[in-house]
Amino acid sequence: MRKIGLILNLATVLLVIGSTPGSAQAFGDAIAGREIAAAWCAGCHRISAQDRDVNRVPPDFGAIARMPSMTELALRVFLQTPHGKMPRYQFSPKEMDDIVAYVLGLGKQ
Repeated sequence: MRKIGLILNLATVLLVIGSTPGSAQAFGDAIAGREIAAAWCAGCHRISAQDRDVNRVPPDFGAIARMPSMTELALRVFLQTPHGKMPRYQFSPKEMDDIVAYVLGLGKQ
């Protein structure tokens, strides 16, 4: 019984370590995400990695990606929550994965 508890604790630790920033990305296609951003978001946002004006409204994707508080979960929640003048897009789960992969990838460039 003690071995099972130890194994479960180890599995939990490995799960937490695997989900921390810097771990391998397990979702989305950043190239497809850029295509979606170019089609739906570029009318208002600048979407390239070089765009980093945090004071711009709406903010650049590069600036969003570099916000200290930006995580996968934060971005997903933000994209699914009505805010400001942003249209309420209904992205499929795959599209959401791709957009999140693209935006978060900008923070690594």
